Amino acid sequence: MINSISKKTARRMVLHAQLLDGKTRIRKGRAGVAQAVGHLGYVQIDTIAVIERAHHHTLWTRVPGYRPEHLHQAHAVNRSLFEYWGHAASYLPMADYRFYLPMMRSFLDPQNAWYRGWGEKYGSYLEPVMKRIREEGAKAARDFENPGGRRTGPWWDWKPAKAALELLFWRGELMVRERQGFQRLYDLTERVLPTGTDVRMPAPDELGRFIVRRALGALGLANEKEIRDYIRIGDKEIIAGAIREMLESAEIVCLTVKGQKGVVYALPKVLEAVSRLRAVPSRPATTGPSRPATTGAPRVRLLNPFDNLVISRSRLKERFAFDYTLECYVPKEKRRHGYFVLPILFGENIVGRLDPKADRRNRSFIVRHLAIEPGFAGAEGLLPELGRALGELARFNGCEKIILENVQPKKLSGPLKKALALGMSG
Repeated sequence: MINSISKKTARRMVLHAQLLDGKTRIRKGRAGVAQAVGHLGYVQIDTIAVIERAHHHTLWTRVPGYRPEHLHQAHAVNRSLFEYWGHAASYLPMADYRFYLPMMRSFLDPQNAWYRGWGEKYGSYLEPVMKRIREEGAKAARDFENPGGRRTGPWWDWKPAKAALELLFWRGELMVRERQGFQRLYDLTERVLPTGTDVRMPAPDELGRFIVRRALGALGLANEKEIRDYIRIGDKEIIAGAIREMLESAEIVCLTVKGQKGVVYALPKVLEAVSRLRAVPSRPATTGPSRPATTGAPRVRLLNPFDNLVISRSRLKERFAFDYTLECYVPKEKRRHGYFVLPILFGENIVGRLDPKADRRNRSFIVRHLAIEPGFAGAEGLLPELGRALGELARFNGCEKIILENVQPKKLSGPLKKALALGMSG
């Protein structure tokens, strides 16, 4: 028998699994970083720095008192995390290291023509790069001279040493020891990997079950494609086989969501907890991302475009009825909402979006555009919490004031400015 759940229940399962409903106690600082990444399975790294980068923003949204140095400590000092390809370039739990070995090994004899071409073009540089790191210690790409002093071009024209470093990283022969600024510092894997790390190669069926458990633990419920896309380290057949086996052994359950097509899967423990997943508190929250949770989730969360909840646009539309596009990849004249738009999560609903920019030189957090979704009628309750959340995000970005340029609908501009004044003083 296939259980059927409501859209509201499905949404609550998602928010709970994503650590966004305030009902999971997250430790402070670097311990909270390891806990959050350990639960989510990955946190995506991104280069865009119009506000604090995606990996920091995603963790700040969930970890009380988070500061960027906490991620550095968890990764480079405690070694509870490592960097590799998950959904994309990601920080990953060190406890999961062995499940990335098949992907690393696949780069030794890549089937993809593009990767194979890289190996053929830059293969002769691998041993000299390895030799230098072996003898001199960890190196960044900047430590290798570009032949002939030529400037580097776009990323697909990386200088040979940079390409060699990446190939060796993909193959698992090098690891990222730490980041200096935003630059990777590469070292031999045996000098980075903590003693005692499990390096047994998983069998295909074991890898498939790992991927399913990881995805469902972080997503709450998901269809087969969403499971496959969450951490991209297994092919379609492996994951489909794992789903069949786990259904037969009752390790996962099959569900339908009322009013939506197809089936989704969930871990039994998540389904059993559904009755406890009551609504996110409607009263003003007493906590925010910079303070420990005591009575529930903050009323407002400002989500990064690369946040684990947001990264699947189709899933966001299906679960939250929110149509979202990251428009930094869209020509300026075709953008509707802005360059780097953050969805505004209010309780259990996404009710708006804002386009921010941190002007760090002038310590100003600029809200270039803020729009509340058509049909949303709860602005009076939203604005105080939105002011608080914006104030906290501004301070996290090193800004002392907020400049509000455009608000839709316009009638909210005045009340929001008052809320921001309170938010910046909190």
